[in-house]
Amino acid sequence: MSGILDGKRILITGVLMESSIAFHTAKLAQEQGAEVILTAFPRPTLTERIAKKLPKPVKVIELDVTNDEHLARLEGLVRDELGGLDGVVHSIGFAPQDALGGNFLNTPFESVATAMHVSAFSLKSLTMACKPLFPAEGAAVVGLTFDAQYAWPQYDWMGPAKAALEATSRYLARDLGKENIRCNLVSAGPIGSMAAKSIPGFSELADVWNSRSMLEWDMSDPEPAGKGVVALLSDWFPKTTGEIVHVDGGLHAMGA
Repeated sequence: MSGILDGKRILITGVLMESSIAFHTAKLAQEQGAEVILTAFPRPTLTERIAKKLPKPVKVIELDVTNDEHLARLEGLVRDELGGLDGVVHSIGFAPQDALGGNFLNTPFESVATAMHVSAFSLKSLTMACKPLFPAEGAAVVGLTFDAQYAWPQYDWMGPAKAALEATSRYLARDLGKENIRCNLVSAGPIGSMAAKSIPGFSELADVWNSRSMLEWDMSDPEPAGKGVVALLSDWFPKTTGEIVHVDGGLHAMGA
């Protein structure tokens, strides 16, 4: 039976744990017929170990999205492996510890700048590094966000970083639309991933979903968000760009 990503070549960042949205996106993408390549930083060996749990073997490329040399060599490495790309998944976010956990008013700009560079500007950097690999008929770029409309408990400077990511996606959609390159985001509810566990007081944030989401939310199940990403990578959203698709149990639509 054919899958919705048959014949697609997809680069996926951010596979660090089996519990991550990125891992489940890679797994679902393979099950839906895609060839997948992964990038990892700072520990490619960790990603290589986790990647062995995917249905098919994959190559892992070391990629620091803040390193211009890494970005410059990405095209050649991917071309050697897959020949080109039809889709890119941006699942990258980082903020120093002093930018999280209730320290918003005291965070130095250096830490804010790091959060912005890694979590937001990298969507543009990664997309442009991959752009020469896209076919003439276009491609899909999908990133992961955490609803930046609100000031969440403990999330602090990752909130403005996600707001910047969401704006960056819209501007990429604007400037790349003429080449049929679609740029969209999935806004997922909280998942008990490595990234989430690095946020001090994460359980307080997650409790919002336990009490208020319309659909029952399972923090241990990244698959719904992965399905959202795979759908946006497919040809089933041919005229959707600049969009944020919420996979959050409906919480974004609830009033106070």
